[in-house]
Amino acid sequence: MLVKNILRDKGREVIAISADATLSEAARLLARKHIGALIVRDRDGSLAGILSERDIVRAVAEASVNALAHSVSAHMTRAVESCRESDSVEDLMETMTHRRLRHLPVIENDRLCGIVSIGDVVKTRIAETVHEADSLRQYIAAG
Repeated sequence: MLVKNILRDKGREVIAISADATLSEAARLLARKHIGALIVRDRDGSLAGILSERDIVRAVAEASVNALAHSVSAHMTRAVESCRESDSVEDLMETMTHRRLRHLPVIENDRLCGIVSIGDVVKTRIAETVHEADSLRQYIAAG
């Protein structure tokens, strides 16, 4: 299965936050949307980075509750790893495992068109495995 199929099933909505928002605002948005990462946009709307729950936890570990007043830009990942719609689930599993990532923005033609989480990848892989097992059972039963 390809990334474009995952996006077709889950949707292409991308939740973003401004680079000058606070970590407190980011944490509230993550909690309200029940997600684990936010795309960070700069003032002109361009992709500036990604901020994950882990980034917020690390900031609080370093600066205690004072970190919640820090800007998102101070703690986001600027070198954003991404994928394409034509990438396979296997490609994503390899990238996420080796780079220790839980979220990958999907970029096509220099445009952000979705985000895929490790949960999306696992759900897709399980569905593929169940489908393969069902097909094998049907093949054996018909034989």
